[in-house]
Amino acid sequence: MPTYAYRCRDCTGTFELQRPMSESGAPAPCPEGHTDTVKLLTTVALTGSAAAPASSGGGCCGGGCCS
Repeated sequence: MPTYAYRCRDCTGTFELQRPMSESGAPAPCPEGHTDTVKLLTTVALTGSAAAPASSGGGCCGGGCCS
């Protein structure tokens, strides 16, 4: 389930919520109970072996072409 970041315009606090993509545009009250919030744009961090395939060598300095 995606995590969305929000900022409260009343108390200026930020918070995150995990919710289905179908609810990404739904109102999100802050933990303090304020309702004037805005969804922040965030980036997705890709980590792990699925995001960075193992090198097979053959690149400069990885395959022995540097002296």
